[in-house]
Amino acid sequence: MTQDIRAHARYIPVSPQKARLVIDLVRGKDVLEALDLLRFIPNKAARPVSKVIASAMANAEENFGLNRNDLYIYRIYADEGPTRRWRRFGARGRFKPWLRRSSHITVILREHEA
Repeated sequence: MTQDIRAHARYIPVSPQKARLVIDLVRGKDVLEALDLLRFIPNKAARPVSKVIASAMANAEENFGLNRNDLYIYRIYADEGPTRRWRRFGARGRFKPWLRRSSHITVILREHEA
């Protein structure tokens, strides 16, 4: 039986749509390969995604005694977090809200089958 290793990052100040663009690049890859790939992506969402993957890798090593070379990204997704409405006043007394979106990023790792 394979066990799932999880890590969550909540209230990340990046919209889920932008985070999913980065997440789609690393889905299904080995953990070390994904971290190397994320290091060179010039997207704002790449840093929090790499931190969550590194946290899940550390959880696997510390809590379950697994080797980092045997891990791969089984599932990774970004859910929508709370949206802050920022005040922006337009012409003729109108109100134009800026939507400051946030996301919750979840990573599930598994060990390669022998």
